[in-house]
Amino acid sequence: MLFWLVHLWPYLLGTLACMLLLSGLDDFIPLAICVWGWLQRSDGPPARLLPAERRIAIFVPCWQESGVIERMVCDNMAAIRYRNFDFFLGVYPNDPATHEAASGAAAKFRNVHVAVCGHPGPTSKADCLNEIYSFMREFEQKRGVHFDTVVLHDAEDMIHPEALSMIDRERSRYGMVQVPVLPFARPLREMTHGIYCDEFSEYQIIDMRARQFSGSFVPSNGVGTGFAREILEELAASRDGCVFDPASLTEDYEIGVHIHFAGYSQCFVPLKRGAFGFAATREYFPRTVRSAIRQRTRWVTGIALQCWERKGWRGSWWTRYWFWRDRKGLLANPLSFLANLLFTVGAVNWLESVAAHRPWAFAVSNSRILALCWLTLLLQCLRLALRMACVGRIFGAKLALTVPLRSFHANFINCCASMAAMARYARARIKRQPLTWQKTEHAYPDRALVPERQDLGEILLASGSISESELARARKELPEHMDLAEFLLRQGLISDDDLCQAMSMQSGLPAARIDPEGVDERIVRSLPRHFEQRFGVLPFAVKEGRLRITSAHLPPSELFEELRRFTRLPVEFQLVSRRNYEELRRRLLETKRHSAENRNP
Repeated sequence: MLFWLVHLWPYLLGTLACMLLLSGLDDFIPLAICVWGWLQRSDGPPARLLPAERRIAIFVPCWQESGVIERMVCDNMAAIRYRNFDFFLGVYPNDPATHEAASGAAAKFRNVHVAVCGHPGPTSKADCLNEIYSFMREFEQKRGVHFDTVVLHDAEDMIHPEALSMIDRERSRYGMVQVPVLPFARPLREMTHGIYCDEFSEYQIIDMRARQFSGSFVPSNGVGTGFAREILEELAASRDGCVFDPASLTEDYEIGVHIHFAGYSQCFVPLKRGAFGFAATREYFPRTVRSAIRQRTRWVTGIALQCWERKGWRGSWWTRYWFWRDRKGLLANPLSFLANLLFTVGAVNWLESVAAHRPWAFAVSNSRILALCWLTLLLQCLRLALRMACVGRIFGAKLALTVPLRSFHANFINCCASMAAMARYARARIKRQPLTWQKTEHAYPDRALVPERQDLGEILLASGSISESELARARKELPEHMDLAEFLLRQGLISDDDLCQAMSMQSGLPAARIDPEGVDERIVRSLPRHFEQRFGVLPFAVKEGRLRITSAHLPPSELFEELRRFTRLPVEFQLVSRRNYEELRRRLLETKRHSAENRNP
């Protein structure tokens, strides 16, 4: 066996080098297309300025999203710089926690609606989207309204403030518009999440643009995708009312292919930096190896295998080329990981041979094979340099410099996902069973990552607390040195509770009513009286090792610095209405008076 391995090794190495070289050269074709497109300036005619905003429906399918959905809606409602839109949240009847959280969001905003699916979950994402679409059509008939554009999002998405405006602008000339999608930046130690930063940086900057430059299909990323209503109506008519294919594991990818074949125009909005950072949908991706392999197994199964079975290789030469790009990972991913293993083992063996003064076990004397290996290595270095440039543009130099280290980790995960996808697909076909959809667990970003928020007036307007004409009149009549919120309250245009909820949406701080009778008087007295007089805050509870304080106003930064002098407990802040705060304040005065009476009977 060893004899045959020694004699076959040069040929095996040469074959592997040739395959990696061809795959590496193929990876530079999208860059060449982008360079050609940029030189041609072929972005099409400029978008027309519309007299009014189109009405947009945002679909958010939910299964076991109780921990994120309400925060997602509230934060995005406060951040989005667009007025004419509605959220439609799809929930299942056997997921009461998510239903309750979604209903809580709907109770806060007039343009948030809950669509309960007609059957228990979990089903596929496409099935939930179809239920939301049916609910939207019923909503239109009842309210006498019409949505011109449907935008897809997930329960963990942070929508860019200008995303809906970009989609609405590009919809004047395109039937489908895709906004860039990027992961949130994470510490270097999170290697698995880092590979998403690496791959999405290159994919959004180069590959997605190259698809449009080449005149091929633009796949939907599943989030941040806007569809013209007429496209969805055509799909529903041709699929017995099903806009999205419930049997598809990657309905977003396939609908992009279908729209292209149907002759509708598609657009990928170029990644650009603006006043709120890069104009892209942001989200967290899996941070563990197991969850990343699980997600990518579904991607590979749906895009490379299921779509191959459904769509074949038809279309123009450019379309077939992009099919090849999307499917070659079935072979390229295992080969890349094999090359990594051979490189690592070979490097270790070379060091050992140098130290022991013996011949290198992996040595090859054939000059052509050596040349192929050196060319492959050079090409890989150029590929890594290109990816580092893309990552550096978006995430900075620190993350870019560590791209080579993560490439080994990425090849391992992609290899495992490709092998698992092929095994899963083969098993389903042998047993004649349908492929089942696998949900990705979602996480929502810290509030510190939420983009800059709207002013209070815009939030009150979006929540239906005040009309546009009333807000415009109030801004016009607002005295020079008076706060808008105070003026609206004095004029009776908003209620105390409306203001509290709007401040909560603006700041991201929780808001609730606190029962004064349930507050322990020892907690009320735990901070000096001057805190209430100077900052307008009161302590009301200690829970899970945290001191909870409340106010009817947003806390100034110096408050927390002052608190460190009096307590070592972490502080948790909560907003209350002005009426509720006065009730708590009276409770403080009563406890002070009772304490004084007890000391002086």
